Amino acid sequence: MSLLLRNPLPPSLFHFIPSINNPSSFQSQAMASFSSSSSSSSSPSTTSTEQQKQQQNQNLDQNKLSHVLKYHNQTKHHFNRYARGPHGLDWANQPNPFRRYLSSPLLPLLHFPTDDNNADDDANAPLYNSLFHSLPSPQPISKTTISKFLYDSLALSAWKTTGFSTWSLRVNPSSGNLHPTEAYVIAPNSIESLFDTPCVCHYAPKEHALEVRAKIPPGFFKKFFPLNSFLVGLSSIFWREAWKYGERAFRYCNHDVGHAVGAVAMAAAGLGWDVKILDGLGCEELKYLMGLHVFPEFEVPSRAVMGKFPEIEFEHPDCVMLVYPSGTQGFDLDYKELSNAILESFPELEWRGKPNSLSKEHVCWDNIYRTSEIVKKPLTSGDRFLVDPFQSSGSYSEGSYKGYSVRQVVRKRRSAVDMDGVTGIQRDTFYQMMSHCLPSGCQPGGKQRRQLALPYRALPWDAEVHAALFVHRVVDLPQGLYFLVRNEDHLGELKKAMRPDFVWAKPEGCPNELPLYELLRFDCQRLAKQLSCHQEIASDGCFSLGMLARLEPTLREKNVWMYPRLFWETGVLGQVLYLEAHAVGISATGIGCFFDDPVHQLLGFEGSTYQSLYHFTVGGPVLDKRIMSLPAYPGPNVDA
Repeated sequence: MSLLLRNPLPPSLFHFIPSINNPSSFQSQAMASFSSSSSSSSSPSTTSTEQQKQQQNQNLDQNKLSHVLKYHNQTKHHFNRYARGPHGLDWANQPNPFRRYLSSPLLPLLHFPTDDNNADDDANAPLYNSLFHSLPSPQPISKTTISKFLYDSLALSAWKTTGFSTWSLRVNPSSGNLHPTEAYVIAPNSIESLFDTPCVCHYAPKEHALEVRAKIPPGFFKKFFPLNSFLVGLSSIFWREAWKYGERAFRYCNHDVGHAVGAVAMAAAGLGWDVKILDGLGCEELKYLMGLHVFPEFEVPSRAVMGKFPEIEFEHPDCVMLVYPSGTQGFDLDYKELSNAILESFPELEWRGKPNSLSKEHVCWDNIYRTSEIVKKPLTSGDRFLVDPFQSSGSYSEGSYKGYSVRQVVRKRRSAVDMDGVTGIQRDTFYQMMSHCLPSGCQPGGKQRRQLALPYRALPWDAEVHAALFVHRVVDLPQGLYFLVRNEDHLGELKKAMRPDFVWAKPEGCPNELPLYELLRFDCQRLAKQLSCHQEIASDGCFSLGMLARLEPTLREKNVWMYPRLFWETGVLGQVLYLEAHAVGISATGIGCFFDDPVHQLLGFEGSTYQSLYHFTVGGPVLDKRIMSLPAYPGPNVDA
């Protein structure tokens, strides 16, 4: 059964697009119905217990998939209405962006200069663009290198002030600068001058320090992980984003997880370290590994409600990453054995520190918490941990980069508030940036699919996200709609699913290894603006884009816990676009507000096979001279 869209596109949106008929009469598929796999002729008397269990599991999976697709559809923005959220901002209850575990020991970390071209503490610091070709020799784990790693990935990068307002910025970006992501360092061994025993630490970015939460028995991790490695865990406080964005906040929290994964991978690469998510572990293992079981269980109400819910400030476990020396050969990781060890030992550790309160009153958007429960990943003990060989990225215009070190790029990255509508980039610079958006790097004769290049290699699944690009100001590249295919196994189904009048032509001068296609030539500035919630920032840059994930098939094939992971993948891609923009001398920003289904209708997508998850824009920034920048450390004594 198909239903007319509840918000058919107004003809005015498309009348200026050549050769495409007005799509306002197009139909979209309703949510797919789920059919039973058992034969209709089966009877209870002939159905085995095993078949009954299989059927129950299928029904459970179908119900979960139905819930996830329903959440996704309910949190879409439409031309005639936005997703449910607060009618205004309750400034009195804006969440504190800094979590602290009160009374836990605080271990200060080292600080490093970043301001001048020659100010990097290490004269041999690698250039940003060099990391995409090869990683430097791995540095030993020490107080200095752990300090550098966190300083260049999750620390504060600056403070801003204007009038009576002062707020902090971080190396890892966040939707609305609300920062729901928390980070933990799990050190399997002692680190000289930092701590003398293995431990779990929470990272406090405002202080650039580690809070010791618990000590781990010596030798606990030795049989699981290679020498000179450690773990980094990420968790999310949904309330921080929901305060401003309501039900759509679950999407944004997972964008931010992806940005943090990308930030961690880039900072680690600068030290010669590799990163991989330990995705065989489930939420239960992650909860105990990071000490998040200390938070009281949150009972989700039956509807959205306001009131005092201190337990809503809990941290949801997202992922744990292994950070290890590059060049490490493959090793066997028994996820089942690791799970048993965590669940037996970590609940018994002495966990120190009481989490601080973030707000006095709250609003519970129940749909966020129900969905987060549905997509919790269990232990998948059959998964293998693979150390893939490093794959270098394409090199088409290295002269486009400004010669910045890794630290200069990651710490000076900023989110543009406005674009100037004038600045353009060269075509070869655009191709160079696109080459760093490819998951498999540069493989002559090879296909894009596996995530082998920096920083995507941190993700242990094949690429599921593509990019539809609105090109505005790229010299010698016609304005119009383009498409970057990041998994070439999808190319055939993409062409079938998208509009038949798209040309799918290789742009002039495009490298053969770059799967970039021109779809349609036209001035798409007005369209890009309207699709991104009427925001001029989407039309005034060099180019903007929408990230399209292969949604429903991925959830069916790999299970519903891939739903947040698809957003993580968009966040990692967004992190690269941020860094690329700064490295070539311009700026960028993520766009979480866009009209979902009109984007799909423009491209010709129906149903839930492909869905737009994140938008982005890259261009020349407009600087607001009313805002003053202050150094990150020591910062003002405010929690903002």
